[in-house]
Amino acid sequence: MKIRQPVEFTYEWAYLNLAVNPMEGTLRWNWTSDMKAESIAPVLKSWDDALEAIAWDGAKGHQGSEYDEKDISCIQQPPYSPELQPAERIFQYLRARIEGIVYGELDLKKEAVENELRKLAARPERVQSLTCWDWIERTLTQLSH
Repeated sequence: MKIRQPVEFTYEWAYLNLAVNPMEGTLRWNWTSDMKAESIAPVLKSWDDALEAIAWDGAKGHQGSEYDEKDISCIQQPPYSPELQPAERIFQYLRARIEGIVYGELDLKKEAVENELRKLAARPERVQSLTCWDWIERTLTQLSH
């Protein structure tokens, strides 16, 4: 029996910038067209009221003078260690729900991601269960003292 599956060959990108507060189980997100510091820094600035600390890796887009004015603690993660990132657990959650579907347009896929994020954001206890590991809770508690 022949298996037929729709396939889509389109090369378009949008980047999901995601902030997770593991302690409260809250999410914030925004989209950028690239992962350069000049694109990400304004997103972080718009989240100023909610960010006390940020955990991220040493990716090129996470470095630069665009971040000099940020007055938040930065928890630098080792390279190639997505298992240490709370946001990566949310990305895994999203991939399990949206990948493998032909959307036809990038905007439709972004809409599917947004719908899943809204559902997840409405369940802080679920966000906490995915992202609030003991070591993260200890680290964030230490930062606040």
